[in-house]
Amino acid sequence: MSTPLNESASYKKIFQITKQNHGYRYIVIMMLLFVLVLFLPWTQNVRSTGRVTTLRQEQRPQNINAIIPGRIVKWYVKEGDFVKTGDTILQLAEIKDDYLDPQLLDRTREQIEAKDQSIDFYSGKNDALQQQFTALQEGMRLKRQQIENKQRQQQLKIISDSATLVAANNDYQIAQKQFQRQKELFDEGLVSLTQLEQRNMTLQTAQAKSMSAQNNYNNAKQELAILQLEYAQILQDYTDKISKVQSEQMQTRSTRAGTQGENAKLRNQYANYSQRQALYYIIAPQDGQMVQAKRSGIGETVKEGETLVQIVPPFNDPAVEIFIDPLDAPLLNSQQKVRLVFDGFPAIVFSGWPRASYGTFAGRIYTVENNVSPEGKYRVLIKPDSADRAWPKELRLGGGTQGIALLNDVPIWYELWRNINGFPADYYHPEIHDKKK
Repeated sequence: MSTPLNESASYKKIFQITKQNHGYRYIVIMMLLFVLVLFLPWTQNVRSTGRVTTLRQEQRPQNINAIIPGRIVKWYVKEGDFVKTGDTILQLAEIKDDYLDPQLLDRTREQIEAKDQSIDFYSGKNDALQQQFTALQEGMRLKRQQIENKQRQQQLKIISDSATLVAANNDYQIAQKQFQRQKELFDEGLVSLTQLEQRNMTLQTAQAKSMSAQNNYNNAKQELAILQLEYAQILQDYTDKISKVQSEQMQTRSTRAGTQGENAKLRNQYANYSQRQALYYIIAPQDGQMVQAKRSGIGETVKEGETLVQIVPPFNDPAVEIFIDPLDAPLLNSQQKVRLVFDGFPAIVFSGWPRASYGTFAGRIYTVENNVSPEGKYRVLIKPDSADRAWPKELRLGGGTQGIALLNDVPIWYELWRNINGFPADYYHPEIHDKKK
């Protein structure tokens, strides 16, 4: 008699009717683990790519330009060579016709010497005119003293003649009165004719003396007037001569000043010519490696300001530059911590757990520039963190890197919720003790 189907051993084995199922327990455990994971700390961060650079701009690659236009005569180095400061890189030859004269400096120096001699001659002429001016002033002073002395003498003579005239007039008046009385006595017959004639003679003599004194007095005054006119004429003559000398002196000084200006211009040209000849040799401004020669042939002409070659100096202050979106710019501050991954150096990165990452290097934000790049991003410079291990010595300028700027620690559920809703990360400011590091 056959056994029922639901009681057969194969049926029980296949459907495991007698075996108890514990799958729901695993589901519950997984749910609990997931909930616990949601409450684990997660470090918010801003990630971006960048490259290795340096904090010192003079340590970055720079172009060596031609200061003047010219023709390449000789190269002293080749691409890849390391040069020292002051080493000659290449030689240029002049191509402008204003500077082609090989004796340009000598001829300019001769012009300067000729101008120097001209200045000396004008200085000598000015000194001679000054001496002539001094002599004329002294001559005018002596002449004035001479005429003034004559005027004083003449004034004294006028005073003397005036006194003589007064005395002669008094004598003449007295003689007139005596003659009148003598005539009255003669008319009365009291005196003789001879006595009357004697009085008349005395009157005539007194009159003659009075007229002579008057003439002398008038002549003295006329002589004084002549001396005054002579004094004015002498002053006029000497003033004209002195003015003429002063005019010549001013003209000489003006000519000398103009010559000095031309001389200064020539000296300036000489210095420019000398400096220009020094620019025929392009020298290395600092130590570094020569790369990317823009001109290579002998005889090629270059323009003023044209790039000839690049020099890559050794850098002692490595840094990293990254570019971030404007949305993330307010989240970054100076001295904020950053984890870096350099190209060529293996690293295992856990974005939310930087302490668990391997192969990353520590850095701190040096500055966040305020101007936006043409690509619409902000440039961030990162320097090494002195409190952590040093960056690799093998780093080269321009090497690629990835930067992870560390922000706040938040639960994972909050980070998921923030990303789902498209919210930015929390604003973060580094601690005070971080700023001092």
